[in-house]
Amino acid sequence: MDMTWLGQIGFALPMGLGAIGSALGIGAAGRAAAGAWAKEAREGKPMTFMYIGLTSMPLTQTLYGFMLMLLLMKDKAYDAAFMSQNAGVIFSIGLACGLGELFSAWMQGQIGAAGIRAMSEAEGKPFLNTVIAMGIAETVGLFSFVFMLGMMP
Repeated sequence: MDMTWLGQIGFALPMGLGAIGSALGIGAAGRAAAGAWAKEAREGKPMTFMYIGLTSMPLTQTLYGFMLMLLLMKDKAYDAAFMSQNAGVIFSIGLACGLGELFSAWMQGQIGAAGIRAMSEAEGKPFLNTVIAMGIAETVGLFSFVFMLGMMP
């Protein structure tokens, strides 16, 4: 039975799942930023631009997923013999990387949202600690990309 379709799905999974995670993470941090800006506006304070940086951090997992997708497809996507022999492997690599990117970005956004709320209450003081915590979540996404890259046939 030809399982080429399974490998083709595997090509798309890292980017697709990474993008879902990025959207969830950006949404979480963005909602917190909007609330913090509303509070600052009510108090007559200038709106803090640092929240944009924290809100955008989960976007990188989409990039990692895209890079793995391109590397998986390079010279192999249209090779019928390769695809029929390695469809399950490609699917598994795509799924593993995609899930790693999804949860990394989502949790990174959750950390960013909590950090934005803390910064709003403490006049920006927890910024560096928030960036460090978000960087730890980012590392999970990087590891997902690098480890699955090493598994490529």
